Amino acid sequence: MNRIFSGVQPTGNLHLGNYLGAIRNWVQLQRDYNSIFCVVDMHAITIPPHDPAELRRATREVAAGMIASGIDPDECIIFNQSAVPAHAELTWIFNCVARIGWLNRMTQFKEKAGKNRENATVGLYDYPVLMAADVLVYKGTHVPVGDDQKQHLELMRDTAQAFNSMYGVDFFPLPEPMIFGAATRVMSLRDGTKKMSKSDTSEYSRINMTDEADEIAQKIRKAKTDPHPIPETAEELADRPEARNLIAIYAALEGSETDAVLKNFAGKGFGDFKKSFAELAVETLGPIGSEMKRLTEDTTAVDAVLKKGAERAREIADPVIREAKEIVGFLKP
Repeated sequence: MNRIFSGVQPTGNLHLGNYLGAIRNWVQLQRDYNSIFCVVDMHAITIPPHDPAELRRATREVAAGMIASGIDPDECIIFNQSAVPAHAELTWIFNCVARIGWLNRMTQFKEKAGKNRENATVGLYDYPVLMAADVLVYKGTHVPVGDDQKQHLELMRDTAQAFNSMYGVDFFPLPEPMIFGAATRVMSLRDGTKKMSKSDTSEYSRINMTDEADEIAQKIRKAKTDPHPIPETAEELADRPEARNLIAIYAALEGSETDAVLKNFAGKGFGDFKKSFAELAVETLGPIGSEMKRLTEDTTAVDAVLKKGAERAREIADPVIREAKEIVGFLKP
């Protein structure tokens, strides 16, 4: 049985990059796969300090964003990671399988830790092992990932293979990546060479999923472009990162290809393009933002979804962790 697992960190406002790069794809995948979608709150505390109250608020907001975008909690499982202890239990077993050399090659740790790596938490270093446990504790077979997560998925497959080999079993599957189209990596509206991020100090670098229509339109009007008209071919965008980014976002929101957008706007300036872009973004994101706000104001409803999802997740994960402990040789009490 094919099973998808994927998650989003509750580390601030959901933005357009989260929607196009992950959540929108999940909405489509839930129809064809046994799907588990997680608010990964354990990953969210790997970089201190964090505000506990803000973590709880953001966890609810991410869950609300999933539901508002069209993820159906009756069709799939939505829960927060910390509500299922098996994630942490399998992480320890995998810590005793994965190798230091594998983790030393992880480029994301180097980027997030910066120059002062000696001051980084063990949790940040061990992040990929927890990610492996997240997926494999449900025996996930497919993982929707962006380009920046492919290295973590390779470590996940290595860990599953090493466990199976170490204990002479065929227990954990080797998950396959699912990488989607051009908009999986949405770039900043202010700098087309940097990924859109909730940590960017400029609000104009991103469109938040809760932005009002006027805010969305204003951010698009102020988005960085260049003085040249829109070209006829994608090849002509190669050295124009801001233009390439806006065209890719438009195509993703419209559900079309870059070539179709270029054909429609070729020769025009970005003034005309941005008017159409703003209308499309407001039409797509406006209803999602409104529903998110309604859900975040009704914490009882969101908490009920997360509670039910955690119960369903534990029903799948608990037998897996029990058998993994049996394989390792842990004595049952």
